[in-house]
Amino acid sequence: MASELCKTISVARLEKHKNLFLNYRNLHHFPLELLQDEGLQYLERLYMKRNSLTTLPENLAQKLPNLVELYLHSNNIVVVPEAIGSLVKLQCLDLSDNALEIVCPEIGRLRALRHLRLANNQLQFLPPEVGDLKELQTLDISTNRLLALPERLHLCLSLQYLTVDRNRLWRVPRHLCQLPSLNELSMAGNRLAFLPLDLGRSRELQYVYVDNNVHLKGLPSYLYNKVIGCSGCGAPVQVSEAKLLSFSSGQLTVPLPAEVKTIGTEKDHILPLQELAMRSLHHTYHSFLKGGRLLVLWPTAAPPSVCRLLTY
Repeated sequence: MASELCKTISVARLEKHKNLFLNYRNLHHFPLELLQDEGLQYLERLYMKRNSLTTLPENLAQKLPNLVELYLHSNNIVVVPEAIGSLVKLQCLDLSDNALEIVCPEIGRLRALRHLRLANNQLQFLPPEVGDLKELQTLDISTNRLLALPERLHLCLSLQYLTVDRNRLWRVPRHLCQLPSLNELSMAGNRLAFLPLDLGRSRELQYVYVDNNVHLKGLPSYLYNKVIGCSGCGAPVQVSEAKLLSFSSGQLTVPLPAEVKTIGTEKDHILPLQELAMRSLHHTYHSFLKGGRLLVLWPTAAPPSVCRLLTY
């Protein structure tokens, strides 16, 4: 195995490869062959997934100066070292499924970074310097032990996809509502009891997932016309004790989806419940044909409890 590894790296150096695949090699240490002499000056993408690495070398940037993508998924790395900050050309860093407990502040020096994946680790906090990543588009920090998000995260002006599922968050910083490029926000499986009232005010934000936040009983009104995932929210209610809810419009009465019972009751007047009613009506009649006429639900600018039935 060692000779095969040496041969692979030697060929990559000789032929000036831009991509090097070292996945599934049972590596316990970063290969010294990668760091000898001048290193691999032409290498841009290094794949080292599914190994047993515990750390990264301090001279990584010196030996691999043109590295653009670094994939270290499924290793045993505990700390992101300071040396990572010297990979100034790095655009994609994947450290998912490791044993990370600390991310060093130097990660904020990766000004070209666009995609950062730290899912399935043991992180309890992120350094504020994450907010310095102006080009960051994707941040996945799901399945960690985070109690809060850094306040400076709202400075990531290019951030489009933020995933923080299965952490221990009890609140969402209101500053996140200011992210101008955020398109998808997923916070399922946390401890959220409320959301900022202006969450969803941005036109860019179209997808919000807050499933399985059992203490969350209401959603901001700005989310009523977005794609929302909210199953498992609110205190559980026994079906035998719950009054079945329905939505009526004229002579038409349609039972609301099962999720409604876990979000609130009729007395809560929660706007998203009416949105769910509209979806239920649409599901019931979107394929209904009567005399060659198709009933289509068309939401207006008025609250979602008001709709028009257009006849085509």
